[in-house]
Amino acid sequence: MPADYKPIYDLIRDVPKGAVASYGMIASLVPGTGPRQVARAMRTAPRGLPWFRIITASGAMADHSGAEEQRRRLRKEGVMFKKNGAVDWAQCRWKGPSPAWLVKTGADPLAVMEIVAGWAR
Repeated sequence: MPADYKPIYDLIRDVPKGAVASYGMIASLVPGTGPRQVARAMRTAPRGLPWFRIITASGAMADHSGAEEQRRRLRKEGVMFKKNGAVDWAQCRWKGPSPAWLVKTGADPLAVMEIVAGWAR
């Protein structure tokens, strides 16, 4: 695992069962990271990482060979989909990192709250 991906993987592990986050949501909380870097990190994800909880901003599965497996796993966790096949963000959007993640990373809770508030827009 590339060391620079560790903060990305740690944050992905914080997305709970039944919730989804976008590549951009993850990137917004890891300084110096963009959505494409999160996508690259997913290609070398360690075993056991809940990679399937990370989707595109449109609510669609990224165009990759594991898209059907991703959809199956999300459905199994209770993630709701719209008729067009996109995830229902209103029902399943990740609410942001846990207090444990904030403590572990030393992130400023107010700054994180401002970032998370911007996700719903």
